[in-house]
Amino acid sequence: MNHLGIIVNPMSGRDVRRVAARASTSSHQNKQQQVTRLVLGALANGVEKIYLANEPFRINERAIENIEERARIEILQFPLSHTAKDTTYMVNAMWDAGCRTFIVLGGDGTSRIVARAQPGAVILPLSTGTNNVFPQLMEASVAGAAAGIICSEQLAAETHCYRCKQLHISVNGGVEQGGQDDTALIDAVVLKNDMLGSLLPFAPENITAVYLSRAEPASVGMSPIGGYLLPCDARDPFGVLIRCGQPATTRVRVPLSPGLYGEIPIQAYGRIEFGQPQRIQGPCILAFDGDRTIQLGADDYAEITIRNDGPWIIEPGPVMGAAAAAGLFNLAP
Repeated sequence: MNHLGIIVNPMSGRDVRRVAARASTSSHQNKQQQVTRLVLGALANGVEKIYLANEPFRINERAIENIEERARIEILQFPLSHTAKDTTYMVNAMWDAGCRTFIVLGGDGTSRIVARAQPGAVILPLSTGTNNVFPQLMEASVAGAAAGIICSEQLAAETHCYRCKQLHISVNGGVEQGGQDDTALIDAVVLKNDMLGSLLPFAPENITAVYLSRAEPASVGMSPIGGYLLPCDARDPFGVLIRCGQPATTRVRVPLSPGLYGEIPIQAYGRIEFGQPQRIQGPCILAFDGDRTIQLGADDYAEITIRNDGPWIIEPGPVMGAAAAAGLFNLAP
């Protein structure tokens, strides 16, 4: 079925980092206009039906109210919890409606929720968040067109997309042994002297270790810590581990958030091979893709493993180029 799901995080680009750092704000109006262009681009390139979801600011409702093809768009209704559970519900509901391709507007954390809910999905992540490594900056009209071409199977995802890496986190043996499991797309950070629920940028002195699926010098957040030392991009078959603190063998000065630089003391760094578990002993806080998520007590432990088993990722530029080469844009005379 040529059904496309569009996931919008209405709160991305609007948190305390606009005060604690110098991040830009992503307004509701801007997201609304992006959704409109995404919808039009997808419908013009083979998508039969588009699913959106209700959210508290009526971004999606306003985005499509004047679109002629309104009958081909459905806004799913469900009770809002105003938490990450809403995103999980949206993805699963759209999956049940036949969507296998998704456009995700948000930051690393929003894409992480989508990937965790449906790791077999094909997604096009668009940046509206803060410390974004995973989402792309792309004109929404082009993004919608590329997603439409993949969604309608004019080009095969397995041939024209790549499967992303994931960090798999198992706490106290995982669910099967009474613990818990989680995933991250870009980074898992071990913090000391920190607290769950905080949205402030990580203090350099509180970072004890960083596990990265992608270590990119031209990025913001945790990724450039590894990127300045041992670059690793989305397709490299390994990850990067950085151990931080004193005594340090070197230091790097990185943008921890837009416009907010910090010096990180480095004890050691190196590659993490696929399938090679890395053990972490509590007490500490574990943060995944920027969100402080799990608190480990002194008797708790976690293992982190990198695998190449995440969602398939649409890159609009290569997809549009391949579509043009295949003559998909040629109209009958």
